[in-house]
Amino acid sequence: MRPPYRNRERPRSCAKIAARNEPVFAPVIRLTPRLFFLAVFLACAGLLGFALYLQEVEGLDPCPMCILQRYAFVAIALVALAAAIQGPRAGLALKAYAILLSLFALVGGGTAIRQSWLQHHPAKSQSCGADLEGLLENFPLSQALPRIFAGTGDCSIVSWTLMGLSIAEWALVWFAILLVATIWIAFFRKPA
Repeated sequence: MRPPYRNRERPRSCAKIAARNEPVFAPVIRLTPRLFFLAVFLACAGLLGFALYLQEVEGLDPCPMCILQRYAFVAIALVALAAAIQGPRAGLALKAYAILLSLFALVGGGTAIRQSWLQHHPAKSQSCGADLEGLLENFPLSQALPRIFAGTGDCSIVSWTLMGLSIAEWALVWFAILLVATIWIAFFRKPA
């Protein structure tokens, strides 16, 4: 007697499996939007933890652009955590979370591109400008942002590399990965 959930005969050989065009090894875990957003949250938490390790243990103080990139990772992590908790499967909610996450990734990526450009093309005379807190306290946001993106002497210094890429370039890699993966999960992935 066959179990009620089976509607086909059990194959006796690999040739029969191949003839049915079914995968031999089916994935155990399907990548649902909830799991994706949880993975994004954990990745951002890991990146922020590593940034704090570099700051506190290795003694690398962040420049204003590094701090803005951290804020972008925090914003991405918070959006991803909210999406993981809600667990949108498809539709408007999934696309809204993806658009928010993409915007923060674009802002962070833009900051990382500017800092990478400053690192590859440092100014002839470097002057240490005010830190991010000082800029935001002493100037309105409309004046502080141009000064932040002008870069300080600290922003053009490469003090740590991994496989030839600086921290800003690694941040750009991660922002690009998050952006592409988010667009794929929300707009191109075929739901199961």
